[in-house]
Amino acid sequence: MSDQLPDSVPTLPRYSRAQLALRNGQDRDEIWVAYQGLIYDVTRSRLWKRGNHYEHWAGQDLTKELDHDAPHTNHVFDKFTVIGQLV
Repeated sequence: MSDQLPDSVPTLPRYSRAQLALRNGQDRDEIWVAYQGLIYDVTRSRLWKRGNHYEHWAGQDLTKELDHDAPHTNHVFDKFTVIGQLV
């Protein structure tokens, strides 16, 4: 995970892996995933309704999984709101 964020990214709240893990669609209504140091709110996505999308689980950093095995580009997160930074 990189601590370097693009200049276009405003100062965002910082969340730990433990805080991210609570937003897994099971413990709270929020469904978040992290990718490349940013946390995305995927709560409204029908593909994440139960806290998982295929073999991927919400509340986790998906960077390694998606950089190696994803059938789509990293632009898949462009339609979701960035809500924080993973620290």
